[in-house]
Amino acid sequence: MMIDWGRVSELRAELGGEDFSEVVALFLEEGDELANRLRAGISSASVEAELHFLKGSALNLGLGRLARLCQEGERLAAKGEPASVDLYEVADIWERSKAEFLAGLNRLVAA
Repeated sequence: MMIDWGRVSELRAELGGEDFSEVVALFLEEGDELANRLRAGISSASVEAELHFLKGSALNLGLGRLARLCQEGERLAAKGEPASVDLYEVADIWERSKAEFLAGLNRLVAA
């Protein structure tokens, strides 16, 4: 499972519907921008910071698989092995997580 729906529901309850929607919109926008940068190629020096940012956002919204992948990439980059990180895989998991998140979010909000 890519999404922790319990976490999503918890965050929505904490923030309220309007603020939650704003957080989700910002996350999706920033995630798309980052995925585009990853596909285009980022400098080795920025791999760790970019993955750290995405990991934090993913954890907040319950995207566990994406967060774990980012954490592993962040660890490799911190060890001086940023070239070992498959940035295309991160971007792909972002797209798949986003699609599952949006589909499930529609069901969650409708409930």
